Amino acid sequence: MVTVEEVREVALRLPRTIEHLIHDRVKFRVGKIVYVAFSRDETIMGFGFPKEERAALVAARPLVFHLPNATNMRFHWVQAWLAALDRREMEELVIDAWRMVVPKRVAAAYVAGLPDAEPGVR
Repeated sequence: MVTVEEVREVALRLPRTIEHLIHDRVKFRVGKIVYVAFSRDETIMGFGFPKEERAALVAARPLVFHLPNATNMRFHWVQAWLAALDRREMEELVIDAWRMVVPKRVAAAYVAGLPDAEPGVR
C-alpha cells in the first residue's frame, strides 16, 4: 500500500512541483496545472494520464484503476486506489503525470539525471 507521504517524497523532488491543500485535498502541480491529487480521505490518487489510453488501463486492471467522475472525464485523468498500488508503480505514474505538464526539456533533463535512465533518452 502506498501512502500520501510516499507520493509526496516522489513529487516534491520533481522540478517545478508545488504542493497545495485545496478544499482539504492534497494536490501537486506545476504552475496552475495539477498532475496528482488525492481524495479527501486519501484513499484515491488521481493523476494525469493520456485520454486515449485510460480506457485500456482501467479495463486491464479494474481493481487498481478507475475513471474519474463525469465532470473530470474531459481532462487527461485516471484514478487509482492507493491500497492497490505498490511504490514502484506509483513512482512511474507520478513521474509520467509530471512529464505531461512540464516543458519537454525539463522532463528530458530530469530523466537524463536518473541513475537508471537509458542513454540517449530525451
